[in-house]
Amino acid sequence: MGRRYFCDYCDRSFQDNLHNRKKHLNGIQHQRSKKAWYDVFRDASEIFVEEESKKHCRRFLQTGHCDFGPSCRFSHMTAEDMDALKGRVEAERILKENLSRQIPPCNVHPWLEERAKRESRRNDSASISERPIYHLPPGWPPLCELPPSLHPPTAADGDHPGVLEWG
Repeated sequence: MGRRYFCDYCDRSFQDNLHNRKKHLNGIQHQRSKKAWYDVFRDASEIFVEEESKKHCRRFLQTGHCDFGPSCRFSHMTAEDMDALKGRVEAERILKENLSRQIPPCNVHPWLEERAKRESRRNDSASISERPIYHLPPGWPPLCELPPSLHPPTAADGDHPGVLEWG
């Protein structure tokens, strides 16, 4: 018995050689299983557009069952299902808009200007005995929520040179 190939989509294994693998990967059962797996991760908007463009399956509407199942080229969604899907699409759209508003734009220029000012002040001042002032970068949580490794050094930590920077 040689090596065996296990297909995660179909949940089955077979002897691994070129002929068997090609036969399996091109088989209808594998294609259906693979499509079903990736359909789970599709957006509601994609599903809605696809289902809206299909005609209704007469057999499914009459009997509630279709011999072709998920591979049927006609839609098996009722009007209530389509309304629910449309609501889901709208909810996803609103969620994406809210998330895009919450993320601040990345702007480095103010930080660079502030850093240049600090550098010029540091070079101008002759007194190194002053304790440096630490500022957390914008967008960071409060100091009490940071892990100890990200806390600024204190006077008890020893004598630190004034060249320590955050960011």
